[in-house]
Amino acid sequence: MTASAGVPAGRVGILVSRYNETVTVQLLAGAEACLRERGVPSASVDVVWVPGAWELPFGARALAERGGYAALVALGAVIRGETAHFDYVAGEASRGLMDVALRTGVPVGFGVLTCDTLAQALARAGGAAGNKGHEAAAAALDAAAALGRGDADPL
Repeated sequence: MTASAGVPAGRVGILVSRYNETVTVQLLAGAEACLRERGVPSASVDVVWVPGAWELPFGARALAERGGYAALVALGAVIRGETAHFDYVAGEASRGLMDVALRTGVPVGFGVLTCDTLAQALARAGGAAGNKGHEAAAAALDAAAALGRGDADPL
């Protein structure tokens, strides 16, 4: 959906990880700014907090299966540590969110940062590298428009 395209013909769900909340609240601010810029009324946006990135796919599936959602946006930050935990969480969150989109037909904007350091994550959550939450929300709206889920003509 371009900036001149219409708003989705349904609700937009934003799922946000509480883990690394210093980062995720900034991603949420970016996503909400994008939705405002695109003309999505705040009354049509549901924000759902989940414990961590691992739980994002479960939350996304629950919203998608509830019905009425034109698009979902998943926001989280997985920061590499000293163990393989990072690889499991980042990979499965990614796979799980794609599975939700493919199985339900509801587009899921992917705003899960996978960074080596907190500084890198903050740079991508409104810092020098932009706001990936904003980008994820834009991608979700664009996908909804492409699938005919908005009031704009599909691409």
